[in-house]
Amino acid sequence: MNSNKLRRGFDMWHGKLLHIHTTPTVRRAMIAQQSAQLIKGVGVEGDRYALGTGKYSGFPDIREVTLIEIETITALKRDHDVDLAPEEHRRNLTTENVPLNHLVGKRFWVGTALLEGGRLNTPCRYLDLVTGKSVNDILINRSGLNCLIVQGGEINVGDSIRPENTEI
Repeated sequence: MNSNKLRRGFDMWHGKLLHIHTTPTVRRAMIAQQSAQLIKGVGVEGDRYALGTGKYSGFPDIREVTLIEIETITALKRDHDVDLAPEEHRRNLTTENVPLNHLVGKRFWVGTALLEGGRLNTPCRYLDLVTGKSVNDILINRSGLNCLIVQGGEINVGDSIRPENTEI
């Protein structure tokens, strides 16, 4: 099979935005949102990293918006008997059927906003501290994706998530 066929096959995924969460400062509970404004070069309006008040705000990194797969949350329960609610994982967006680990350096749409995968998120002991659950070690390679906002826009729970070169 040639590389063009493989590329087209990879680009055929289509996912969904299940949850949006923000918080204005470090150590505050994540707040569920039905919609949010993604601002190019800034982040999720009202979120700690857009405001410069996040735990890692002082460290240069690609962290305008963070995503995690619902499949990871399901696997934590199934494989490790750990219940991690969507507001506990500390990521902004919870996705379904989106291959986040394969989107580093790739562009994709979340509703009308265009994102670019920056780097895989690294789990840290801070998540264990704020949740009271031992998830750091079991989230290695499954802790989500940090992204740049290439084109801002409003996103809504239920929005389509798809590769850059596909239609809604």
